Amino acid sequence: MYLEVNSMDMKLFNSLLLLFLCISCGSVRVSYDYERETDFTNYTTYNYYPDMETGLSEFDTRRLLRVLDNEMQSKGILLSEEPDFLINITSNTFQGAQNNSVGVGLGGGGRNVGGGVSIGIPVGQPKLERQIRFDFVDSQKDALFWSAQSESAFKEDVTPEIREQKLREIVQKVLSKYPPK
Repeated sequence: MYLEVNSMDMKLFNSLLLLFLCISCGSVRVSYDYERETDFTNYTTYNYYPDMETGLSEFDTRRLLRVLDNEMQSKGILLSEEPDFLINITSNTFQGAQNNSVGVGLGGGGRNVGGGVSIGIPVGQPKLERQIRFDFVDSQKDALFWSAQSESAFKEDVTPEIREQKLREIVQKVLSKYPPK
């Protein structure tokens, strides 16, 4: 028997497949906080804490700072030896909750009597997550005025290009809400 697939069905299938892939890849989640009375127009130059320990590898730290410098420059905020504010970056890696499991069930019943047993068995490897926190601190007042924290899936065994692309995605999402409106 011949099965005919029209172009509308194929488009729907492709759209659903793309949606599934986007959801399963895990996006970057970001939360923000800031001092409401801050006049963000006062902050046009920045630098990093000299003793900053990011918790990232030396290579990833360099990648992150390079990406951050490019994004800040695109916002008109310049790296300076006498900055208006300092940036501190910290991170940690942890195992995320495992969502995949297989259910095994057993049930029975009859004549108004019932019962059941169910067991969930974890499937797959634990998921690694990385949290990166960005703190912006007024250099004159030594006071935190803006903070963002990102969480995203993390894979250790990827190429340097993929690592840099993931860091770029994180920085773009983090800075998308700076300055707050």
